[in-house]
Amino acid sequence: MNKPAFDKSNLPSRHVSVGPARAPHRSFYYAMGMTAEEIAQPFVGVATCWNEAAPCNISLNRQAQAAKIGVKHAAGTPREFTTITVTDGIAMGHEGMRSSLASREAIADSVELTVRGHCYDALVGLAGCDKSLPGMMMAMVRLNVPSVFVYGGSILPGTMNGKDVTVQDVFEAVGQHQAGQLSTCELEKLEAVACPSAGACGGQFTANTMACVSEAIGLALPNSTGAPAPYESRDQYAVASGEAVMNLLEKNIRARDIVTLKSLENAARVVACTGGSTNAGLHLPAIAHEAGLEFYLDDVCDIFRDTPYFVDLKPGGQYVAKDLFEVGGVPVVMKELRKAGLMHEDCMTATGRSMGEELDLIEREADGRVIYPVETPITKTGGVVGLKGNLAPEGAIVKVAGIAAQHQIFTGPARVFECEEDAFEAVKERAYEEGEVLVIRNEGPSGGPGMREMLSTTAALSGQGMGKKVALITDGRFSGATRGFCVGHVGPEAAAGGPIALIETGDVVTINAISGELNVDLTDEELAERKANWKGPRETIYASGALWKYSQLVGPTYQGAVTHPGGKAERHAYFDL
Repeated sequence: MNKPAFDKSNLPSRHVSVGPARAPHRSFYYAMGMTAEEIAQPFVGVATCWNEAAPCNISLNRQAQAAKIGVKHAAGTPREFTTITVTDGIAMGHEGMRSSLASREAIADSVELTVRGHCYDALVGLAGCDKSLPGMMMAMVRLNVPSVFVYGGSILPGTMNGKDVTVQDVFEAVGQHQAGQLSTCELEKLEAVACPSAGACGGQFTANTMACVSEAIGLALPNSTGAPAPYESRDQYAVASGEAVMNLLEKNIRARDIVTLKSLENAARVVACTGGSTNAGLHLPAIAHEAGLEFYLDDVCDIFRDTPYFVDLKPGGQYVAKDLFEVGGVPVVMKELRKAGLMHEDCMTATGRSMGEELDLIEREADGRVIYPVETPITKTGGVVGLKGNLAPEGAIVKVAGIAAQHQIFTGPARVFECEEDAFEAVKERAYEEGEVLVIRNEGPSGGPGMREMLSTTAALSGQGMGKKVALITDGRFSGATRGFCVGHVGPEAAAGGPIALIETGDVVTINAISGELNVDLTDEELAERKANWKGPRETIYASGALWKYSQLVGPTYQGAVTHPGGKAERHAYFDL
């Protein structure tokens, strides 16, 4: 493609490539086989979370090469680099999960440092697993450079006995095995076939939820997130993304021109109508924080409350990401939202066109099987509900997709556990009673540290057939694959002396997802008396290193569990230095 040369006099890469004083820097570029023409072009960082930890990340290296081709086509010079991922599927159910949420901050920080250190002009970011998606998007918004996000794609579903299966089925099978309802042989058969390809978990768990967010918020190209990881079409989307970032650079459209309060609201709508992961209630505020915007858990939940749920995806529904892609993907979902007047159409997207202009191009309609027409939704309110009350003054969140209305109110005595391991052991031994509210505390961002997900415990409950017969609340998180009546993100967390730190086994807890309340049957005076007698946060073994540092810096859950002052405190723009 013959395009006129970019004027680099105002681009960050001038600091490392232009003028006599940068001769030593250019020597290093020549050492890597770059030509004078490539050195004179804009430098585009191509960041991936590629690693060999899990199938979610394994195809990112291939797709990065395709993105680099796109950048080159459009007269840019791609510079590839990698950052970490902690993959939740591998980290789940043990100490490794403490590293998960902290990895989001490490990803954002390392991408920022790499771009700053090497003066890149724009960014294509590829990610595949839960925290790597928001981490990459947070870096884009923090740096405020022209940016395009690329999702690595979902895994294909496995097949067993003629039915689609996912890793969620394996987690739940562990509970069935513990309950004596599934043989070891059957469990081994299932684990061998559940995950047949590269890609992130296939249901509307956190990875696919945040992938849908990347399109809805405008940082990813339309329909780019849907194709499963093994599909060759993923490479075509990556090429197009490389070309798109050069278009944004030429037009000076930066990440914060795309990520606005309106686009965050669009993203929350898509989470709600697809029955997405409760973790979106953590990551959307964190992305907003990077832009200096206040978009907290309450704001997300307000949108969830008045958005219909009409996309039938696992874990609450029947279908997986591949099925959604085959019926038109996120653009068709957003087209349905637009019909109900629930989309801001004037938001900018990674194409350089508005969201309304993009939706005008979509010809497909809701299929009525995976995507219901918005006029006839599965339920009239979103698949995720915010809660508040004397047990959660700063809020909490519960996923109700797939839970009938009569099961959305639960009152029962608390059974309190001081950590997830204790709760999982009790579930394994059936040392709990039907009708109880299991309380897992000291698992918040600071107190955990790391705000672990509770999928092993919730999946074991579901596997035992007790998912609707008990409730569970925690100041930690739940996996997007969690189902059952499970309340997470309770704030303030136990380590901050929140009410969840004060309740005792036997206290009566009421969860009402219809009215949005979470209360314990204690008076203000009783809670105050217990607070006066509270002995302070539980000591952890994490007294140094990254998890200690995270526990010291991390803020409240309702603000996104972030670790720095954010866009509001900025005194400079990286791009303009």
